[in-house]
Amino acid sequence: MAETPEQQRIGLMFHKEVPDGEGMLFDFRVSRPVAMWMQNTIASLDMIFIRADGTIANIAKATTPFSLATVESQGPVKAVLEVAAGTADRYGIAAGDKVSQRIFGGR
Repeated sequence: MAETPEQQRIGLMFHKEVPDGEGMLFDFRVSRPVAMWMQNTIASLDMIFIRADGTIANIAKATTPFSLATVESQGPVKAVLEVAAGTADRYGIAAGDKVSQRIFGGR
């Protein structure tokens, strides 16, 4: 979980890989438009943008390592889940799917 501003600033920077089934969930506490980037991020990621009700708003697949280009949520979201590139396709994760986690009112 990346909950503090410092944890969110660092995210998965400098990680050479993200193991299958692992990642980092960024909890922004309130819904808002979000823009991420890949500065100092070695591993390509899928960024899953999640609304306050746990619905996936959109997914940025296979982001470019070290890029300073912004990756945007395309609307207000409460959280972003960063996982290894290819995870969304491998597990059939798509916009409109629901995520169950305590920050979305789940367990």
